[in-house]
Amino acid sequence: MRKGVFPTKRMLRKNLKVVLVGVVVLLLCNSAYCMDLDKVNAYFLAGDYKSAIAEGEKILAGHAYSGEMDELYYVLGLSYMKDGNYLRASDIFEIILNEFRNSRFKEPAMMGLGDTYFLRGDFARAKNCYQDILNNNFRTKLKARLYGRLSRVALKQGDTKQAKEYLDKLKTEFPLCAEVDASCDLVDTIATPAGAIFYTVQVGSFTNNTNAGNLVKKLSQKGYPAYMEEASDATGSKIYRVRVGKLDSRAEAAQFAGRLSQEGYPTKIFP
Repeated sequence: MRKGVFPTKRMLRKNLKVVLVGVVVLLLCNSAYCMDLDKVNAYFLAGDYKSAIAEGEKILAGHAYSGEMDELYYVLGLSYMKDGNYLRASDIFEIILNEFRNSRFKEPAMMGLGDTYFLRGDFARAKNCYQDILNNNFRTKLKARLYGRLSRVALKQGDTKQAKEYLDKLKTEFPLCAEVDASCDLVDTIATPAGAIFYTVQVGSFTNNTNAGNLVKKLSQKGYPAYMEEASDATGSKIYRVRVGKLDSRAEAAQFAGRLSQEGYPTKIFP
């Protein structure tokens, strides 16, 4: 506008129109982002992790940096982890930790990063991630899950004493955890009524208890201390696990599993 010239009503209306168009476009963009994120979440909750990944990556490719993108990154990280791509999941969780430092997903991302290390067998780094959350915020809402994970890590490292300490903390501070928080199932520890942790070798899992019972009988006839455990899978259906032995150390369990493997049984050590 030239000096001394005041805007006319027509010019004001034109400028106002431009501003309104810009606002509408911005709102539409934000709305589209929310709708796309809802789709990613829907795929994830339905267990369709590949579709969640495809949709999430499409959003990342078409959007500039946004302060709300941390949620998208977090869901993407979980999707990649569930889909078995632990390295990509690890990279995404680290993006949240490095680029969204005040994000509400910071602690969940750190735990997710620890989970990727755990699933890759790097138990020392997994422990560091879990412990880091507790050290920085002992009142964290993730404490029950962290106790469970730290107990599981200790078992993998052969430290049954520390595993029991974390398991006892979990039971004492969160007695209803197994009923109200499915994530606590990650502990997957086996304990006697007295609370003593032991190792066992699983040789089969069946949907029919008769088949499981027949395997227990066959193993028992060979002199193996076999037994059957009833559990539920992710859909709530009953499954029957056939397991052998209750051993004090993972080394003993590994030796026992080797004998069973030589006889043709598929073996897996728990916890």
